[in-house]
Amino acid sequence: MQGAGIEDGDLLVIDKSLTPSDGDIAVCFLDGEFTLKRIQRDKKGLTLLPAHPDYPPIPVTDDNHFVLWGIVTYSIKDHKRKK
Repeated sequence: MQGAGIEDGDLLVIDKSLTPSDGDIAVCFLDGEFTLKRIQRDKKGLTLLPAHPDYPPIPVTDDNHFVLWGIVTYSIKDHKRKK
């Protein structure tokens, strides 16, 4: 999610009690793997949007095992990370 300002090593604060809104960044469990994506809700349903332009959007269908695990409320930067 570097395109959203979240980098490897950052600490994320996740709120599992929030109702997801269009545009939120969420921790999702999709088909056996955790992923961090921006969510898009529309008439067609739910789509997971990567921050990196080289990756395609992921439509969530009834065929997927999907759990929205929580909404990212804060990102704390890892200042020890090598640059």
